[in-house]
Amino acid sequence: MERLSPTLTADERADLVALRRDFHRHPELGFQETRTMGVIAERLRALGLEPTTGVAGTGVVAVMDSGEPGPTLMLRSDMDALPVTEAADRPYRSENEGVMHACGHDGHMATLLTAAAVLRRLGEPKRGRLKLVFQPAEEGEGGAEHMIAEGVLSDPAVDAAFALHYWSPLATGKAAVAAGPFMASVDDFTIHVVGKGGHAALPHEVPDAVVAGAAVVTALQTIASRRTDPLLPVVVTVGAFHAGTAFNVIADKAVLRGTCRAFDEKVWLALPGQVERVARAAAEVHGCTVDVNFQRLHRAVINDPAMTARVREAAAGLLGEGAVVEMRVMGGEDVSEYLSRVPGCFFFVGSGNAAKGTTAPHHSADFDLDEDALPVGCELLVRLARDFLADGD
Repeated sequence: MERLSPTLTADERADLVALRRDFHRHPELGFQETRTMGVIAERLRALGLEPTTGVAGTGVVAVMDSGEPGPTLMLRSDMDALPVTEAADRPYRSENEGVMHACGHDGHMATLLTAAAVLRRLGEPKRGRLKLVFQPAEEGEGGAEHMIAEGVLSDPAVDAAFALHYWSPLATGKAAVAAGPFMASVDDFTIHVVGKGGHAALPHEVPDAVVAGAAVVTALQTIASRRTDPLLPVVVTVGAFHAGTAFNVIADKAVLRGTCRAFDEKVWLALPGQVERVARAAAEVHGCTVDVNFQRLHRAVINDPAMTARVREAAAGLLGEGAVVEMRVMGGEDVSEYLSRVPGCFFFVGSGNAAKGTTAPHHSADFDLDEDALPVGCELLVRLARDFLADGD
C-alpha cells in the first residue's frame, strides 16, 4: 500500500499543539464547558462557518456544505474534563485547580478543529456535507444522548460517523481499531444493604450489614463466572463499600457502588435483573434486605465493518500496515449512542511515549499526551473525510 503524504503544513501542526495546550490550561467539567464552547465557536467562525452553540447546554455543531448532492458525514469530539488535580508541573498545567483534561479530550477538540481548517484550505468537501460535532459531558453524564435528543443526527441527517480517541497504552505511531464490539457498555449500580445495628460482642442477636455486604460483593462475581457464557466478556466490579461507624458496633447498613461492562447486547440487557437477584439472595442468607438502583450510562461501542475497513486502510496508508493493530477494551465511551443509530467507527490513535512520560493511565493525575500523536490523528480525520465524501458511499 502506498504511504499517504502529509497534508498539514508546519504552521498547522504548530497551531494544533498550541490549541491543545490552551484547552489543557482551561479545563471545564461536563455541561460547564462555557469557555471551551466559545473558543471552538470562534475558531469555526474564523473558517467562515456558522456554528450553532448551546446544543445540549454547551455543545457546538457546524456544517461544511459542498453545495453538491452527497452524504453527510459526522466527525465528533468530546469536550469535558475530569475532577482531577493535575500532578505534573508542565508549562500548560491546568489553571483550574481540581479540574484536568486527564483523558485527552483537549487533544480531540484541537484535532477536529485543525482537521476542519485543513479541509477548508483544501477546498473540501467536494460532495455532500461534513458535520462537525463538539459534544459536552462524555464522562458518564450522558452528553451524547442529550445531543441526539436535540437533533444532532438530523437537519441534515447524518449518514455515517467517525471519531477518534488518543490512547496512552498504545505507542505513538500506532493505531487500533476493530469491527464489531470495540468498547464495552457502561452501567452504574448502587446497592443499599439494610440490617440492624447492635453490639459487636453479640453478633448472633442482629443481622450484620457488613457481613451481608461482603457476601453480596462475592456473589456478584458469579454473574461473570457462572451466569454468563464464558465466551462473552462481562465485568462486574464493586468499586466502593461504605459501612460502619465504630470498631465495636455492628453496622445497620452498608452501601456498595459498582459498575458492569459488557460487549454483547443480550448480556447487557440481562445485567440489571442479575445484579438485583444475586444481591437480594446473598443478603437474605444473612437476614438483611437490599435496595438496588441500577443505571444505564451507555451501550457498547459497535463499529460498522465497512467504516472500520476505511479506518484501517487510512491508518495503514499513513503509518504502515504493521502499525495498525486490533484491540478491544472493557472501558466505555458514549460515542456508542451515535454508532447505534448510524454506521460509523471509533478508533484509537496511540499517544504513549515512555521517553516523554506520556504512558500514565487515562483519568490519572499524571496523564499527558505525546503531542507527536496529534498530527497523526488530524491526518486520519482529514483522509477519512476526503475519501468518504469523494466517493459518496
